[in-house]
Amino acid sequence: MIYKWNYEALTTQQKEQRDDLAKKLGISPVLCQLLIQRGISSSEDAYKFFHPNLKDLHDPFLLPDMDKAIKRIEKALGQKQRILIYGDYDVDGTTAVALVYKFLRKFTTNLDYYIPDRYDEGYGISEQGIDYAEETGVKLIIALDCGIKAIEKVAYAKSKGIDFIIGDHHMPDEILPDAVAVIDAKRTDSTYPYEHLSGCGVGFKLVQALAQNNKIDFSELTDLLDLVAVSVASDIVPITGENRVLTYFGLKQINSNPSLGLKGIIEICGLTYKGITVNDIIFKIGPRINASGRMMKGKEAVDLLLANTIEDAREKSANIDHYNDDRRELDKRITDEAIQFIDGTVDMSKKKSLVIYDETWHKGVIGIVASRLTEKYLRPAVVLTKSQGLITGSARSVMGFDVYKAIEACKDILENFGGHTYAAGLSLKEENLAEFQRRFEALSLEMIAPEMMRPQICIDAELSFKEITPKFISDLAGFAPFGPENLNPIFVTWDVQDYGTSKPVGKDNVHLKLEMTDKTTTIPVNGIAFRQSSNSEIVKSGRPFDICYTLEENTHNGKTNIQLYVKDIDTGQLSDSH
Repeated sequence: MIYKWNYEALTTQQKEQRDDLAKKLGISPVLCQLLIQRGISSSEDAYKFFHPNLKDLHDPFLLPDMDKAIKRIEKALGQKQRILIYGDYDVDGTTAVALVYKFLRKFTTNLDYYIPDRYDEGYGISEQGIDYAEETGVKLIIALDCGIKAIEKVAYAKSKGIDFIIGDHHMPDEILPDAVAVIDAKRTDSTYPYEHLSGCGVGFKLVQALAQNNKIDFSELTDLLDLVAVSVASDIVPITGENRVLTYFGLKQINSNPSLGLKGIIEICGLTYKGITVNDIIFKIGPRINASGRMMKGKEAVDLLLANTIEDAREKSANIDHYNDDRRELDKRITDEAIQFIDGTVDMSKKKSLVIYDETWHKGVIGIVASRLTEKYLRPAVVLTKSQGLITGSARSVMGFDVYKAIEACKDILENFGGHTYAAGLSLKEENLAEFQRRFEALSLEMIAPEMMRPQICIDAELSFKEITPKFISDLAGFAPFGPENLNPIFVTWDVQDYGTSKPVGKDNVHLKLEMTDKTTTIPVNGIAFRQSSNSEIVKSGRPFDICYTLEENTHNGKTNIQLYVKDIDTGQLSDSH
């Protein structure tokens, strides 16, 4: 795959800010460049960035309708009314439900939780869920990570004497549901300082407000932060501002004293003796929690997260691990089928998007399949199947194309839709499928430039091997936790040469183990280039080449050292710019 390397040098003003920061902070100008790129140009802001503090969390009562929500919850607690916590079946929804339930069960036993069945009920608030609430005597439903568009369902609940509080983070429509409270930082009338909370993050702000209003010390909430960190990482929301603070302390909780449910998952992932990172959550912990809702029932994930004994947690984690194995097999089979269909029937030279449908595909994995197709074909992908008499599916997008807005532009032929800039869900009647395909492709043709369909690597800064010192690595660690809008920096080093010992490694020699020097040092630096053994000839030729990479810790035989994770190797495609 031929990548386009994007590297924007700092402006003169930014260079002055960088150098000023370097003097004040006593750290590498390269790291100060990374701060400038993240919008941090003062030593005060840099201090806050490097020293996350729970005191910097915003007042939860700044969220719209929070005061109304707390008043209604306190009424329910005071009158011993039955409360139902209702959430989506993905990681964000199940962690949100578990978090609010864990907090409220300290004050009432008249409490229940509900996760809709992906297959019988579909996404969001369902009449089935409301009927369950009525049957069990519920007077208040607290919906988390869903409900922002549930106008009819909230009215249905109201007709049965059931109140709703909605805590969501998805984009609202112009008209909001007639709930007691609609808490969403994305409301047009919201003045909340940070709009990128996860659904579980909104749940945390809800219990923070309840604690604050009842003079419960914040220390009573810190054991809930592990769930928030799992939701932020899994839902791919920006790890900036308030999310960065919540994730930083949530990771500390996960690594020191995780809840029993998470401990069960950590054990089954083989992460017990490892410092767990955002990547571990994204690739190991999150998929297992998700697998429950994808393959069976999302409620099982909440059951696990609320486990009261380690034996119960281990048993439930083992079940969820089996679901994850099944999910992987299904995901691979459907992805292979989709690729075979596209390669056999679609002229990709004339298409800027993919909308594919097969009524036999498993609803639980089509979002993953859409992600894989987007990655392979570098185009937004909508993967659809049939469920409950409707065509339903998931969409994923390429950088720069707002798939949510594209789907919203087709709302007159849709039954339902929701999501974010790069990931969304939708449902429609079968007779509208062809028109949706036509409109979505027309929007893609209009809005997607050719460079958006070429794989790109965004380089943060130039770095010489001489600058990679223990202090540099230690200071760089202060940028974590990494995630959207605070990504692990990608560095470029020009004119690198093989030390003479680089070689292909791994099964079938598909990877490339590198030992390199540059103009600034004769001491070799170690690197690994996964699936890039085809570059072996370039490396071994003796000619200089350029590399872009991230810096990672690698532990082998109990010894930890720094290794370059090489993203791409080039013989000088950017030679004019350095």
